[in-house]
Amino acid sequence: MGTRLSSSTLYAHLWGTSATDAIFDEPAMVQSWLDILVALARAQASLGIIPASSADQIATGARVENLDLDFVAKQTQLTSHSTLGLIRGLQQVLPGEAREHVYVGATVQDLTDTWFGTVLRDVGSLVWVELRACEERLLALAAEHRDTVMAGRTHGQPGSPITFGFKVASWADEVRRHLDRLREARDRWCVGQLAGAVGALAFFGADGPELRRRFCAEVGLADPGISWLTARDRIAEFGGVLAMVCGTLARIGVEVYELARPEIGELSEPAAQGAVSSITMPHKRNPEIGEHLDTLARLARASSGVLLEGMVAGHERDGRAWKAEWIALPEVCQLTAAALHLGRGLLEGLEVHPDAMAATLDSFGGLASERVLAGLSGRIGKHRAQQVLHELLREGGTDSANLAASLAERGLATVEDVRSWSSGAAVNAAAGMVDTVLARAEAARAAEPALWT
Repeated sequence: MGTRLSSSTLYAHLWGTSATDAIFDEPAMVQSWLDILVALARAQASLGIIPASSADQIATGARVENLDLDFVAKQTQLTSHSTLGLIRGLQQVLPGEAREHVYVGATVQDLTDTWFGTVLRDVGSLVWVELRACEERLLALAAEHRDTVMAGRTHGQPGSPITFGFKVASWADEVRRHLDRLREARDRWCVGQLAGAVGALAFFGADGPELRRRFCAEVGLADPGISWLTARDRIAEFGGVLAMVCGTLARIGVEVYELARPEIGELSEPAAQGAVSSITMPHKRNPEIGEHLDTLARLARASSGVLLEGMVAGHERDGRAWKAEWIALPEVCQLTAAALHLGRGLLEGLEVHPDAMAATLDSFGGLASERVLAGLSGRIGKHRAQQVLHELLREGGTDSANLAASLAERGLATVEDVRSWSSGAAVNAAAGMVDTVLARAEAARAAEPALWT
């Protein structure tokens, strides 16, 4: 069992996924670091910096199962150095000459920042696939409910009519912008690091830039062109995008959370087999997914804030910035993966109740005051019309029949006028915007790869 809820046997499923566990679990992380050391050795051998035989021996020995991790941990503590324990652990399993060719000329940040590059690549790939799946479901829901009329709400109160498809299209369009951000930033994010002591690659002399290029290629990352030891904007930007993804999912989740209230009943979360909402109140069906999406988004914002703070780093190396990232970056990645998994399940099983949406509209007289205001404004002016309607609606409630009668009594409009205004094209533009979002998303999806490449 882990020492934190996010890594515990009982609760880890709430804070991450098996896919991100495969990236961040310690054996997986250590193997990734070893793979980076192998890539460095191969790149160095290709330039004659170390013998090819040593690179081959390092590649053979650099397996996490070969290492004594207890020894690595003790050496890490003993030396107070972040990677010297790993180096000594690897040296233990290598033949004599190859031991001297491990980690030649590299630093902690060369290793960990390059690992970050692979994290951004691998997590970004997971996020891309899950986001596109969420978008696909949202587009289908928006098309299905293009004309399903419901109450729009402002400040938590019923406003004017919209369609449920319009609401969902807003979610889909926001998801599409996240996909745009991922696509546009991939080449910027997925880079390696080989900088040496202060970023000048002095250890390698004239071979430095070419070695970095070959090293990055071995790892499957782009060459950054310049060392980025204290330029932490890539990490901050990536974390910010993930936090925004969580924010969108939380916005959807909170909407479901609110509209699932029995007195509204317009949406319901999928009912998981065997799920128990309340031990003491069996009648309840709690919106657990929407609630947890909000929780995950709060934590993701906190972790992304740490990454943003890392942009303020001193001189050519500053451990305060990038060591904080060791905690915050995996955290925001895990939280986002969990949010996408939950959000996708919520959308795929979402129950929509058009009858309840219609009943809400009926109970508030159709919520046609905006259209009546528009019609009356043409007769007596917008501001005068607004004042009149405020007075009448406060006195007589929201029922359109009462409003029509009151306007007729004042000689401002006939009952037929109000009926005509109330039945006007209140949601036509909303439905048209659904069509715009659908067309735009379908064009983008047709032009982009299914995988983040």
